[in-house]
Amino acid sequence: MKTIRIGSGAGYAGDRLEPSLELIEKGNLDYISYECLAERTIAIGQQAKLKDPTKGYNGLLEHRMEKALPLAWKHKVKVITNMGSANPQAAAKVCVEIARRHGLQGMKIACVTGDDLLPVIDKYMDTEVWETHKPLRELPGEIVSANAYMGVEGILKALDLGADVVITGRVSDPAIFMAPLIHEFGWSLEDWDKLGKGTMVGHLLECGGQVTGGYFAEPGKKDVPGVGHLGFPIIEIAEDGSFFVTKVPEAGGMVTVETCSEQICYEIHDPEKYLTPDVVADFKQVKFTEVSKDKIQVEGATGRPKTETFKCSIGYKDCYIGDGEISYGGPGCVARAKLALEIVKERLELVAPGVFDELKFDLIGCNSLYWNPDYRYNEEPSEVRVRVAGRAKTKAEADLIGNEVEALYTNGPAGGCGAVKRTRDIVSVASILVSRYDVKPEAEIFEV
Repeated sequence: MKTIRIGSGAGYAGDRLEPSLELIEKGNLDYISYECLAERTIAIGQQAKLKDPTKGYNGLLEHRMEKALPLAWKHKVKVITNMGSANPQAAAKVCVEIARRHGLQGMKIACVTGDDLLPVIDKYMDTEVWETHKPLRELPGEIVSANAYMGVEGILKALDLGADVVITGRVSDPAIFMAPLIHEFGWSLEDWDKLGKGTMVGHLLECGGQVTGGYFAEPGKKDVPGVGHLGFPIIEIAEDGSFFVTKVPEAGGMVTVETCSEQICYEIHDPEKYLTPDVVADFKQVKFTEVSKDKIQVEGATGRPKTETFKCSIGYKDCYIGDGEISYGGPGCVARAKLALEIVKERLELVAPGVFDELKFDLIGCNSLYWNPDYRYNEEPSEVRVRVAGRAKTKAEADLIGNEVEALYTNGPAGGCGAVKRTRDIVSVASILVSRYDVKPEAEIFEV
Protein backbone atom coordinates (compact mmCIF):
# COMPACT_ATOMS: atom_id res chain seq x y z
CA MET A 1 0.00 0.00 0.00
CA LYS A 2 1.29 3.44 -0.92
CA THR A 3 2.51 5.62 1.95
CA ILE A 4 3.83 9.18 2.16
CA ARG A 5 5.72 11.04 4.86
CA ILE A 6 4.92 14.64 5.69
CA GLY A 7 6.74 16.83 8.19
CA SER A 8 5.86 19.94 10.15
CA GLY A 9 8.14 22.83 9.20
CA ALA A 10 6.74 25.42 11.60
CA GLY A 11 4.01 25.85 14.16
CA TYR A 12 3.62 29.63 14.11
CA ALA A 13 4.77 32.77 12.29
CA GLY A 14 8.06 33.23 14.16
CA ASP A 15 9.03 29.60 14.69
CA ARG A 16 12.58 28.23 14.49
CA LEU A 17 14.10 27.22 11.17
CA GLU A 18 16.61 24.51 12.14
CA PRO A 19 14.12 21.71 13.00
CA SER A 20 12.55 21.92 9.56
CA LEU A 21 15.94 21.70 7.84
CA GLU A 22 16.74 18.66 9.95
CA LEU A 23 13.48 17.06 8.81
CA ILE A 24 14.16 17.76 5.12
CA GLU A 25 17.66 16.35 5.40
CA LYS A 26 17.03 13.33 7.64
CA GLY A 27 13.28 12.66 7.70
CA ASN A 28 12.87 10.82 4.38
CA LEU A 29 9.98 13.18 3.63
CA ASP A 30 7.76 13.59 0.60
CA TYR A 31 6.31 16.90 1.81
CA ILE A 32 6.97 19.52 4.46
CA SER A 33 4.38 22.14 5.43
CA TYR A 34 5.13 25.38 7.24
CA GLU A 35 2.09 26.58 9.23
CA CYS A 36 2.73 30.26 9.96
CA LEU A 37 -0.60 32.07 9.99
CA ALA A 38 -3.25 33.15 12.48
CA GLU A 39 -5.80 35.94 12.86
CA ARG A 40 -3.17 38.08 14.56
CA THR A 41 -0.47 37.38 11.98
CA ILE A 42 -2.68 37.99 8.97
CA ALA A 43 -3.66 41.32 10.55
CA ILE A 44 0.06 42.12 10.80
CA GLY A 45 0.40 41.16 7.13
CA GLN A 46 -2.44 43.45 6.16
CA GLN A 47 -0.79 46.32 8.04
CA ALA A 48 2.45 45.75 6.14
CA LYS A 49 0.66 45.55 2.80
CA LEU A 50 -1.18 48.82 3.49
CA LYS A 51 2.19 50.53 3.91
CA ASP A 52 3.93 48.73 1.00
CA PRO A 53 1.91 46.79 -1.65
CA THR A 54 4.93 44.52 -2.32
CA LYS A 55 4.89 43.28 1.29
CA GLY A 56 2.30 41.55 3.47
CA TYR A 57 3.81 38.07 3.47
CA ASN A 58 5.47 36.43 6.48
CA GLY A 59 8.48 38.42 7.68
CA LEU A 60 10.66 35.30 7.89
CA LEU A 61 9.82 34.05 4.39
CA GLU A 62 13.21 34.97 2.90
CA HIS A 63 15.08 33.69 5.95
CA ARG A 64 13.36 30.31 5.78
CA MET A 65 13.28 29.81 2.03
CA GLU A 66 16.96 30.72 1.50
CA LYS A 67 17.82 27.51 3.36
CA ALA A 68 14.72 25.36 2.81
CA LEU A 69 14.29 25.62 -0.97
CA PRO A 70 17.76 24.36 -2.01
CA LEU A 71 17.62 21.58 0.59
CA ALA A 72 14.09 20.52 -0.39
CA TRP A 73 15.05 20.50 -4.10
CA LYS A 74 18.08 18.34 -3.32
CA HIS A 75 16.05 15.82 -1.29
CA LYS A 76 12.97 15.92 -3.57
CA VAL A 77 10.69 17.25 -0.83
CA LYS A 78 7.74 19.43 -1.82
CA VAL A 79 7.06 22.53 0.29
CA ILE A 80 3.61 23.89 1.22
CA THR A 81 3.15 26.99 3.36
CA ASN A 82 0.66 29.71 4.25
CA MET A 83 3.51 32.23 4.62
CA GLY A 84 1.89 34.16 1.76
CA SER A 85 -0.35 35.71 4.44
CA ALA A 86 -1.90 38.87 3.01
CA ASN A 87 0.11 38.76 -0.24
CA PRO A 88 0.78 35.23 -1.60
CA GLN A 89 1.59 36.51 -5.12
CA ALA A 90 4.42 38.68 -3.79
CA ALA A 91 5.65 35.79 -1.62
CA ALA A 92 5.77 33.47 -4.63
CA LYS A 93 7.77 36.00 -6.63
CA VAL A 94 10.25 36.34 -3.77
CA CYS A 95 10.66 32.55 -3.73
CA VAL A 96 11.22 32.52 -7.50
CA GLU A 97 14.10 34.98 -7.06
CA ILE A 98 15.57 32.88 -4.25
CA ALA A 99 15.32 29.73 -6.38
CA ARG A 100 17.02 31.49 -9.31
CA ARG A 101 19.88 32.66 -7.11
CA HIS A 102 20.44 29.06 -6.03
CA GLY A 103 20.20 27.69 -9.57
CA LEU A 104 17.09 25.57 -8.91
CA GLN A 105 16.22 25.41 -12.59
CA GLY A 106 12.88 23.76 -13.33
CA MET A 107 11.39 24.34 -9.88
CA LYS A 108 7.69 25.24 -10.08
CA ILE A 109 6.39 27.68 -7.47
CA ALA A 110 2.68 28.27 -7.10
CA CYS A 111 0.62 30.86 -5.27
CA VAL A 112 -2.92 30.15 -4.17
CA THR A 113 -5.40 33.03 -4.08
CA GLY A 114 -9.12 33.45 -3.59
CA ASP A 115 -9.35 34.04 0.13
CA ASP A 116 -9.66 37.82 -0.31
CA LEU A 117 -13.37 38.70 -0.02
CA LEU A 118 -12.93 42.45 0.34
CA PRO A 119 -14.44 43.05 -3.15
CA VAL A 120 -17.74 41.46 -2.05
CA ILE A 121 -17.77 42.37 1.64
CA ASP A 122 -20.62 44.85 1.19
CA LYS A 123 -23.11 41.99 0.85
CA TYR A 124 -22.24 40.88 4.40
CA MET A 125 -22.80 44.20 6.18
CA ASP A 126 -25.84 42.83 8.02
CA THR A 127 -24.03 39.65 9.09
CA GLU A 128 -23.47 39.18 12.83
CA VAL A 129 -19.92 39.59 14.09
CA TRP A 130 -19.01 36.79 16.50
CA GLU A 131 -17.10 38.98 18.92
CA THR A 132 -19.68 41.78 19.25
CA HIS A 133 -23.00 40.08 18.31
CA LYS A 134 -23.72 43.18 16.23
CA PRO A 135 -23.93 43.65 12.43
CA LEU A 136 -20.68 44.00 10.54
CA ARG A 137 -21.66 47.54 9.50
CA GLU A 138 -21.32 48.61 13.15
CA LEU A 139 -17.62 47.77 13.43
CA PRO A 140 -15.90 50.86 14.91
CA GLY A 141 -13.34 51.33 12.16
CA GLU A 142 -12.58 51.15 8.44
CA ILE A 143 -12.54 47.60 7.07
CA VAL A 144 -9.23 46.99 5.28
CA SER A 145 -9.30 43.23 4.69
CA ALA A 146 -11.58 40.19 4.60
CA ASN A 147 -9.90 36.80 4.38
CA ALA A 148 -11.92 33.59 4.23
CA TYR A 149 -10.56 30.34 5.62
CA MET A 150 -10.26 28.28 2.45
CA GLY A 151 -9.78 24.53 2.37
CA VAL A 152 -7.68 22.24 0.19
CA GLU A 153 -9.10 23.14 -3.22
CA GLY A 154 -6.56 25.78 -4.27
CA ILE A 155 -3.61 23.75 -2.99
CA LEU A 156 -4.86 20.74 -4.96
CA LYS A 157 -5.00 22.86 -8.11
CA ALA A 158 -1.39 23.90 -7.55
CA LEU A 159 -0.22 20.33 -6.96
CA ASP A 160 -2.12 19.12 -10.03
CA LEU A 161 -0.17 21.74 -12.03
CA GLY A 162 3.07 20.14 -10.84
CA ALA A 163 4.04 22.66 -8.16
CA ASP A 164 7.12 21.90 -6.09
CA VAL A 165 6.38 24.82 -3.75
CA VAL A 166 2.88 26.03 -2.87
CA ILE A 167 2.35 29.37 -1.11
CA THR A 168 -1.10 30.25 0.16
CA GLY A 169 -2.83 33.04 1.97
CA ARG A 170 -5.61 32.30 4.47
CA VAL A 171 -6.41 28.60 4.44
CA SER A 172 -7.35 26.37 7.35
CA ASP A 173 -4.34 25.05 9.26
CA PRO A 174 -5.04 21.34 8.52
CA ALA A 175 -5.47 22.04 4.78
CA ILE A 176 -1.76 22.52 4.09
CA PHE A 177 -1.12 19.03 5.47
CA MET A 178 -4.22 17.27 4.13
CA ALA A 179 -4.02 18.53 0.53
CA PRO A 180 -0.94 16.43 -0.34
CA LEU A 181 -2.69 13.32 1.02
CA ILE A 182 -5.71 13.90 -1.23
CA HIS A 183 -3.42 14.64 -4.18
CA GLU A 184 -1.19 11.58 -3.70
CA PHE A 185 -3.89 9.06 -2.82
CA GLY A 186 -6.70 10.35 -5.03
CA TRP A 187 -9.12 10.60 -2.12
CA SER A 188 -12.60 11.82 -2.94
CA LEU A 189 -13.49 15.26 -1.59
CA GLU A 190 -16.65 13.61 -0.25
CA ASP A 191 -14.95 10.69 1.51
CA TRP A 192 -15.73 12.17 4.92
CA ASP A 193 -14.07 9.36 6.85
CA LYS A 194 -10.71 9.81 5.12
CA LEU A 195 -10.99 13.60 5.26
CA GLY A 196 -11.58 13.31 9.01
CA LYS A 197 -8.39 11.26 9.28
CA GLY A 198 -6.54 13.78 7.11
CA THR A 199 -7.73 16.58 9.36
CA MET A 200 -6.32 14.72 12.34
CA VAL A 201 -2.99 14.47 10.51
CA GLY A 202 -3.05 18.24 10.01
CA HIS A 203 -4.08 18.94 13.59
CA LEU A 204 -1.22 16.88 15.01
CA LEU A 205 1.34 18.54 12.72
CA GLU A 206 0.15 22.15 12.59
CA CYS A 207 1.75 23.29 15.85
CA GLY A 208 5.26 21.98 15.22
CA GLY A 209 7.12 21.22 18.44
CA GLN A 210 4.00 21.08 20.61
CA VAL A 211 3.43 17.41 19.73
CA THR A 212 7.10 16.52 20.22
CA GLY A 213 7.02 17.74 23.80
CA GLY A 214 7.80 21.46 23.63
CA TYR A 215 4.60 22.92 25.04
CA PHE A 216 4.13 19.72 27.03
CA ALA A 217 7.33 20.21 29.07
CA GLU A 218 7.00 21.02 32.78
CA PRO A 219 10.09 20.34 34.94
CA GLY A 220 9.61 17.73 37.64
CA LYS A 221 6.13 16.88 36.40
CA LYS A 222 6.41 16.24 32.68
CA ASP A 223 10.11 16.06 31.86
CA VAL A 224 11.12 16.11 28.19
CA PRO A 225 14.63 15.20 26.98
CA GLY A 226 16.60 17.52 24.72
CA VAL A 227 14.18 20.44 24.51
CA GLY A 228 17.06 22.73 23.47
CA HIS A 229 17.29 20.67 20.27
CA LEU A 230 13.57 19.99 19.95
CA GLY A 231 12.65 18.15 16.77
CA PHE A 232 9.44 18.67 14.80
CA PRO A 233 7.01 15.82 14.08
CA ILE A 234 6.62 13.57 11.05
CA ILE A 235 3.52 11.61 10.07
CA GLU A 236 3.70 8.56 7.84
CA ILE A 237 0.29 7.79 6.38
CA ALA A 238 -1.02 5.02 4.16
CA GLU A 239 -3.59 5.24 1.39
CA ASP A 240 -6.32 3.84 3.66
CA GLY A 241 -5.79 6.67 6.16
CA SER A 242 -3.91 4.69 8.80
CA PHE A 243 -0.92 6.59 10.18
CA PHE A 244 1.60 7.11 12.94
CA VAL A 245 3.42 10.12 14.40
CA THR A 246 7.19 10.11 14.91
CA LYS A 247 10.32 12.27 14.67
CA VAL A 248 13.91 11.86 13.51
CA PRO A 249 15.88 9.85 16.11
CA GLU A 250 18.65 12.46 16.43
CA ALA A 251 16.27 15.25 17.40
CA GLY A 252 15.39 16.21 20.96
CA GLY A 253 11.93 15.96 22.44
CA MET A 254 9.63 12.97 22.44
CA VAL A 255 6.47 11.66 20.78
CA THR A 256 4.24 9.89 23.30
CA VAL A 257 0.59 9.10 23.92
CA GLU A 258 0.56 12.01 26.37
CA THR A 259 2.05 14.63 24.00
CA CYS A 260 -0.40 13.61 21.27
CA SER A 261 -3.31 13.63 23.73
CA GLU A 262 -2.57 17.20 24.76
CA GLN A 263 -2.34 18.34 21.14
CA ILE A 264 -5.68 16.80 20.21
CA CYS A 265 -7.38 19.13 22.72
CA TYR A 266 -5.69 22.25 21.35
CA GLU A 267 -8.03 24.86 19.81
CA ILE A 268 -10.95 22.46 19.43
CA HIS A 269 -14.23 23.56 21.00
CA ASP A 270 -16.03 20.24 20.28
CA PRO A 271 -13.97 17.13 19.46
CA GLU A 272 -17.05 15.49 17.95
CA LYS A 273 -17.76 18.42 15.62
CA TYR A 274 -14.50 20.10 14.62
CA LEU A 275 -15.61 22.50 11.87
CA THR A 276 -13.19 22.94 8.97
CA PRO A 277 -13.75 24.12 5.38
CA ASP A 278 -13.37 20.57 4.03
CA VAL A 279 -15.11 18.36 6.58
CA VAL A 280 -16.72 18.33 10.00
CA ALA A 281 -14.13 16.16 11.73
CA ASP A 282 -15.02 13.81 14.57
CA PHE A 283 -12.16 13.06 16.99
CA LYS A 284 -14.32 11.63 19.79
CA GLN A 285 -13.13 8.04 19.33
CA VAL A 286 -9.46 8.80 18.60
CA LYS A 287 -7.03 6.37 20.19
CA PHE A 288 -3.25 6.70 20.55
CA THR A 289 -1.08 3.59 20.89
CA GLU A 290 2.67 3.46 21.44
CA VAL A 291 4.17 1.20 18.76
CA SER A 292 7.78 1.84 19.78
CA LYS A 293 9.86 4.68 21.20
CA ASP A 294 8.73 7.99 19.64
CA LYS A 295 6.25 6.23 17.35
CA ILE A 296 2.53 6.61 18.08
CA GLN A 297 -0.21 4.93 16.06
CA VAL A 298 -3.36 7.05 15.65
CA GLU A 299 -6.80 5.52 15.06
CA GLY A 300 -10.45 6.48 15.26
CA ALA A 301 -10.74 9.86 13.51
CA THR A 302 -13.62 10.20 11.08
CA GLY A 303 -15.80 12.94 9.62
CA ARG A 304 -19.15 14.17 8.35
CA PRO A 305 -20.22 16.44 5.45
CA LYS A 306 -18.79 19.95 5.36
CA THR A 307 -20.79 23.07 6.12
CA GLU A 308 -22.08 25.60 3.61
CA THR A 309 -20.14 28.45 5.24
CA PHE A 310 -16.54 29.52 5.77
CA LYS A 311 -15.16 31.55 8.62
CA CYS A 312 -13.90 34.95 7.47
CA SER A 313 -11.48 37.20 9.36
CA ILE A 314 -12.24 40.90 8.96
CA GLY A 315 -9.36 43.32 9.51
CA TYR A 316 -10.29 46.87 10.45
CA LYS A 317 -8.49 50.02 11.53
CA ASP A 318 -9.38 50.04 15.18
CA CYS A 319 -7.22 52.30 17.32
CA TYR A 320 -3.76 53.16 18.55
CA ILE A 321 -2.23 51.48 21.58
CA GLY A 322 0.32 53.38 23.62
CA ASP A 323 2.28 51.79 26.41
CA GLY A 324 5.23 52.46 28.66
CA GLU A 325 7.31 50.40 31.08
CA ILE A 326 9.75 51.18 33.88
CA SER A 327 11.43 48.98 36.51
CA TYR A 328 11.97 49.34 40.27
CA GLY A 329 14.31 47.15 42.30
CA GLY A 330 15.53 46.56 45.84
CA PRO A 331 13.80 47.05 49.20
CA GLY A 332 10.38 48.64 48.89
CA CYS A 333 10.23 48.16 45.11
CA VAL A 334 6.59 47.03 45.12
CA ALA A 335 5.47 50.08 47.13
CA ARG A 336 7.36 52.40 44.79
CA ALA A 337 5.92 50.65 41.74
CA LYS A 338 2.39 51.02 43.12
CA LEU A 339 3.04 54.71 43.70
CA ALA A 340 4.28 54.99 40.12
CA LEU A 341 0.99 53.56 38.84
CA GLU A 342 -1.00 55.98 40.97
CA ILE A 343 1.05 58.88 39.62
CA VAL A 344 0.46 57.87 36.01
CA LYS A 345 -3.27 57.39 36.65
CA GLU A 346 -3.51 60.89 38.08
CA ARG A 347 -1.41 62.39 35.29
CA LEU A 348 -3.52 60.81 32.51
CA GLU A 349 -6.71 62.08 34.15
CA LEU A 350 -5.12 65.52 34.23
CA VAL A 351 -3.68 65.70 30.70
CA ALA A 352 -6.22 63.56 28.80
CA PRO A 353 -9.51 63.20 30.69
CA GLY A 354 -11.95 60.79 29.01
CA VAL A 355 -9.63 60.17 26.06
CA PHE A 356 -8.80 56.49 26.47
CA ASP A 357 -11.19 53.70 25.54
CA GLU A 358 -9.37 51.31 27.85
CA LEU A 359 -6.43 51.51 30.26
CA LYS A 360 -4.48 48.75 31.96
CA PHE A 361 -2.08 49.19 34.89
CA ASP A 362 0.26 46.25 35.60
CA LEU A 363 2.96 45.24 37.99
CA ILE A 364 4.82 42.67 35.92
CA GLY A 365 5.96 39.93 38.25
CA CYS A 366 2.96 40.49 40.51
CA ASN A 367 -0.33 40.79 38.64
CA SER A 368 0.18 41.39 34.92
CA LEU A 369 -0.83 37.91 33.73
CA TYR A 370 -4.06 37.44 35.62
CA TRP A 371 -5.54 40.96 35.67
CA ASN A 372 -6.08 40.90 39.44
CA PRO A 373 -5.04 44.15 41.15
CA ASP A 374 -5.86 42.65 44.59
CA TYR A 375 -3.54 39.64 44.24
CA ARG A 376 -1.49 39.11 47.40
CA TYR A 377 2.14 38.08 47.02
CA ASN A 378 3.71 35.53 49.36
CA GLU A 379 6.83 37.62 49.76
CA GLU A 380 8.37 40.82 48.51
CA PRO A 381 10.04 40.34 45.11
CA SER A 382 13.48 41.81 44.53
CA GLU A 383 12.33 43.66 41.44
CA VAL A 384 9.13 44.65 39.69
CA ARG A 385 8.27 46.29 36.38
CA VAL A 386 5.51 48.83 35.89
CA ARG A 387 3.53 48.71 32.66
CA VAL A 388 0.75 51.06 31.60
CA ALA A 389 -1.11 50.56 28.32
CA GLY A 390 -4.18 52.08 26.74
CA ARG A 391 -6.27 52.38 23.61
CA ALA A 392 -6.98 55.72 21.93
CA LYS A 393 -8.37 56.95 18.63
CA THR A 394 -5.32 58.98 17.60
CA LYS A 395 -1.57 58.46 17.76
CA ALA A 396 -1.03 61.74 19.60
CA GLU A 397 -3.38 60.63 22.36
CA ALA A 398 -1.79 57.18 22.62
CA ASP A 399 1.68 58.76 22.81
CA LEU A 400 0.73 60.41 26.11
CA ILE A 401 0.83 57.10 27.97
CA GLY A 402 4.46 56.27 27.21
CA ASN A 403 5.47 59.88 27.77
CA GLU A 404 3.99 59.91 31.26
CA VAL A 405 5.66 56.62 32.19
CA GLU A 406 9.03 57.85 30.93
CA ALA A 407 8.60 61.07 32.93
CA LEU A 408 8.70 59.00 36.13
CA TYR A 409 12.49 59.00 35.71
CA THR A 410 12.83 62.45 37.26
CA ASN A 411 9.37 63.06 38.68
CA GLY A 412 9.41 60.11 41.08
CA PRO A 413 9.18 57.75 42.75
CA ALA A 414 12.84 56.98 43.42
CA GLY A 415 14.91 54.45 41.57
CA GLY A 416 13.09 54.03 38.28
CA CYS A 417 15.18 52.49 35.48
CA GLY A 418 14.95 50.90 32.05
CA ALA A 419 12.00 52.93 30.77
CA VAL A 420 10.62 52.21 27.29
CA LYS A 421 7.65 53.63 25.40
CA ARG A 422 5.81 52.53 22.26
CA THR A 423 2.81 53.47 20.18
CA ARG A 424 1.29 51.08 17.66
CA ASP A 425 -1.52 51.47 15.15
CA ILE A 426 -3.82 48.48 15.48
CA VAL A 427 -5.62 46.55 12.79
CA SER A 428 -8.05 44.47 14.83
CA VAL A 429 -9.77 41.27 13.71
CA ALA A 430 -13.45 40.38 13.73
CA SER A 431 -15.05 37.10 12.59
CA ILE A 432 -18.11 36.35 10.48
CA LEU A 433 -19.48 33.46 8.43
CA VAL A 434 -19.59 33.74 4.63
CA SER A 435 -20.97 31.54 1.88
CA ARG A 436 -18.44 29.05 0.54
CA TYR A 437 -19.75 29.87 -2.95
CA ASP A 438 -18.32 33.38 -2.74
CA VAL A 439 -14.83 31.88 -2.30
CA LYS A 440 -13.13 30.92 -5.56
CA PRO A 441 -9.65 29.41 -5.00
CA GLU A 442 -7.17 29.75 -7.84
CA ALA A 443 -3.55 28.68 -8.38
CA GLU A 444 -0.89 30.39 -10.48
CA ILE A 445 2.43 28.74 -11.42
CA PHE A 446 5.81 30.45 -11.78
CA GLU A 447 8.59 28.31 -13.26
CA VAL A 448 12.22 28.98 -12.39
